[in-house]
Amino acid sequence: MTTTKTPQQLAEASAAAMWAEDRASQQLGMRIDAISPGAATLSMDVARTMTNGHDLCHGGFIFTLADSAFAFACNSYNQRAVAQMAQITFVAPAHYGDRLTARAQEISRRGRGGIYDIAVTNQKGEQIAVFRGHSRTLKGTLVPDTAAPATES
Repeated sequence: MTTTKTPQQLAEASAAAMWAEDRASQQLGMRIDAISPGAATLSMDVARTMTNGHDLCHGGFIFTLADSAFAFACNSYNQRAVAQMAQITFVAPAHYGDRLTARAQEISRRGRGGIYDIAVTNQKGEQIAVFRGHSRTLKGTLVPDTAAPATES
């Protein structure tokens, strides 16, 4: 007998499978704070090595945090998805030592495409950036969508 996972269990299993192979996010010290179908929250502390010539967090690292939250949100249905397009608007600077949080939320999911908005804030709740990503699904899944057959003891 097999048991189908709930949407939440599937989102968590998909995130675990992606995280195991996501060396970029891991290497930057990102953490998955929350995951649910169509949504993800990731955070990262701004290290000294992430600052630019203005002694601010380099925008590429802010973009990468938002992009990672986007990736976990759009892959939370266990259907492989990649970014088709993404844009970011920087609202305020981030600094060394700031803890940045990216909250991704699904806006639309139709056919093979999805639209996700990601808000990046600092530890004070101040908005740092707004990111919008468009996803495109591919063939394949991250994990089997059913549990392994139950075994008797």
